[in-house]
Amino acid sequence: MTYRVAVVCLGNICRSPMAHVVLEDRLERAGLADRVSVASAGTGDWHVGQPMDRRAAGPPRR
Repeated sequence: MTYRVAVVCLGNICRSPMAHVVLEDRLERAGLADRVSVASAGTGDWHVGQPMDRRAAGPPRR
């Protein structure tokens, strides 16, 4: 069985994408990445097509 989790905020450029990244990381560490699908969304449409805000993305990964 695959579980699906959606994280939602207002514009989908900061809070929900940040939660998406963190949740996927924790699922990977727990060995559950293949059992849980994560998606993020916004309730407003003014940021459609824009990437995650760079401040929410955190420092670059190495």
